[in-house]
Amino acid sequence: MKFTQQPVSGINLIRRYGADFITLGEEDIRDSCLVTAATLTRNWAPRTIDELNLDHLSPLFDLAPEVVVLATGPTQKFPRAALRAEFATRRIGLEVMEIGAACRTYNVLVGEERRVLAAILLPGSVKGSE
Repeated sequence: MKFTQQPVSGINLIRRYGADFITLGEEDIRDSCLVTAATLTRNWAPRTIDELNLDHLSPLFDLAPEVVVLATGPTQKFPRAALRAEFATRRIGLEVMEIGAACRTYNVLVGEERRVLAAILLPGSVKGSE
């Protein structure tokens, strides 16, 4: 799906998305990533919600968001209770959504100048296939 929003200078907006990619500006990203209004962290290690563990959360918390929008792929899947509790302990909101809803929500919140971080789980490219 392609969004038709007016570009906001200097802010990372997700322009398009699919089950296995997002487009940030004009660049397609096919590996899991962390996106804020001003930063892009490429090659975030987990590819699925089942791979997500406590060590993967450190880069999120280092960026000090007030809310994290976690995109779990084409369907909504919640992380383990212990991971959700980490967000509550740090008083960081956690919204878990399928990729389309997560991208739209991130764009709205970043447009409202909220300290939002999109944590996008993507399957990445499969080695040996094209």
